[in-house]
Amino acid sequence: MDLLSIKDPSFLKGMSNKELEALSQEIRQFLIEKLSATGGHIGPNLGVVELTIALHKCFDSPKDKILWDVGHQSYVHKILTGRACEFDTLRQFKGLCGFPKRIESEHDVWETGHSSTSLSAAMGMAIARDLKKEKSFVLPVIGDGALTGGMALEALNHIGHEKKDMIVILNDNEMSIAPNVGALHNILSQLRTAGKYQWVKDELEVLLKKVPAVGGVLAATAERIKDSLKYLLVSGMFFEELGFTYLGPIDGHNFEDLFENFSYAKKTEGPVLLHVITKKGKGFKPAETDKTGTWHGTGPYKMDTGDFVKPNKKQPPAWSSLVSETVRRMAGSDERIVAITPAMPVGSKLEGFAKEFPDRMYDVGIAEQHAATVAAGLATQNMKPFLAIYSTFLQRAYDQVVHDIARQNLNVFIGIDRAGLVGADGETHQGVFDIAFLRHVPNIVLMMPKDENEGQHMVYTALTYDDGPIAMRFPRGNGLGVPMDEELQSLPIGSWEVLKEGDDAAILTFGTTVPMAMEAAEILGKQGISVKVVNARFIKPMDEKMLSGILDENIPILTIEEAVLQGGFGSSVLEYAHDKGYYYSQIDRMGIPDQFIEHGDVGSLLEEIGLTTEEVVKRVSILARKKQQRA
Repeated sequence: MDLLSIKDPSFLKGMSNKELEALSQEIRQFLIEKLSATGGHIGPNLGVVELTIALHKCFDSPKDKILWDVGHQSYVHKILTGRACEFDTLRQFKGLCGFPKRIESEHDVWETGHSSTSLSAAMGMAIARDLKKEKSFVLPVIGDGALTGGMALEALNHIGHEKKDMIVILNDNEMSIAPNVGALHNILSQLRTAGKYQWVKDELEVLLKKVPAVGGVLAATAERIKDSLKYLLVSGMFFEELGFTYLGPIDGHNFEDLFENFSYAKKTEGPVLLHVITKKGKGFKPAETDKTGTWHGTGPYKMDTGDFVKPNKKQPPAWSSLVSETVRRMAGSDERIVAITPAMPVGSKLEGFAKEFPDRMYDVGIAEQHAATVAAGLATQNMKPFLAIYSTFLQRAYDQVVHDIARQNLNVFIGIDRAGLVGADGETHQGVFDIAFLRHVPNIVLMMPKDENEGQHMVYTALTYDDGPIAMRFPRGNGLGVPMDEELQSLPIGSWEVLKEGDDAAILTFGTTVPMAMEAAEILGKQGISVKVVNARFIKPMDEKMLSGILDENIPILTIEEAVLQGGFGSSVLEYAHDKGYYYSQIDRMGIPDQFIEHGDVGSLLEEIGLTTEEVVKRVSILARKKQQRA
């Protein structure tokens, strides 16, 4: 079949199971080929091919609402809804998004990127459907990893209580980004091996009805027998106790099994949970045999061998590796150091720490709020918790940072990974809000290094700091390859450093935009404009002494940050100037504008929003010219 000619899923209605099996193989081959060039979430999508086809054959999207939790497994859905011809642009600048996108298709009814949101959104859609007296099915598809998120459990509780008609698809591949953890995962393990429960229960009920009640005893005990059978077959029927009709386990690669259970679910009143077992990476051996999460999401690879396409030249270590390895190095001499991550041990490069200190490494699952408060609890007992968390996921733990960590002034080190633009994962993952939502929180120290050498010293600073919470931002990708000091040292809290002297203007910046500032200053120097460049590595507290000195010089200031402008670092400089009475100072700011930044390579994104060396040169030139005119 020509996948590029697909316009909508209606063609599936008349296909036989044999034809659907052939289509499944075509789609798998298409994904393996296309993603070898673009990269992407190959493992999750290869695992849901038959499940996605079955959903679109049995239900009528977009009238029936299919919601993809996290959304990284929606590639097959995109193919079946007419977007196969765009796959050469997947996750690229101005190309096809790697997650559901409402403006892309009417079939994308819910946008995701973070986990555990689909059930709550589905509940909202089900309530709206009933209020409008419409007839349709609502079908959230959630993975076993995402089901461990607190929000998903809150939604299950509400859905079961309200008894809303809904068909929840639990896509159980026994693994999310990393091996799943927790008691709920153990419940699912028991369910996987239990065999079909609902069919046996129903058949028993029919059988009992055919047997004449002797003295009414058998009739009175029939319901109790069925309930006892539930616990006999499956130890602790978690979902039924929450008010769901449980169907499964179901072979997620068997069309006959899927269709039979979908048909049964359609006829069942109230919420139904279909427990579907799938194989992550099915059809591509390297992804199928992956046990570490390496093939969850990848860059380009070789189709024939599965080897990843590596850069031509050797790259410096990744920032995540630098931070986690420095923590590991310090943990050897400080038994108080404990590492915590919400389901990102691989992404945060904590495998080495876990291997050396298994009793001091905790992956708490997709539970960012829990992770933050666990860290706070550790800190109350004079431990030194290191919370490794992506900037975009730290958003979910905001209340815990404020209420549990900062308010109690606890010594928690938060490693904010993927700070700044992350590129191909797009707007749900851009780490651009953390400065704005942390800067105003009392007691917290916030810093970002200009390079990996300064980064290792910041890790040391954080783990030897005893006056409250401290957070270090660091970007996605590799370091700059600078020489590394052998001996770690502590940086004075709130200290900035002058990287280049100048008296016509000053650039205040930190982290990934330091090279941009230095390059611009060099260009401006050739134009006769002398620019001071300051590495404002401590975002909070600021180096007020240095900032006051610059303001006293009455030279214009440009602040640069790869983060949102509203409430960001530049805002703090403006606030300081105002509060100290520097009312006539010229201060300009560059950063992320008031919009969500979509997917694409970081260079293209920076250029689109005007966060470039050329723009820095232009802004400083204007500031310097205005200064000369005033003089």
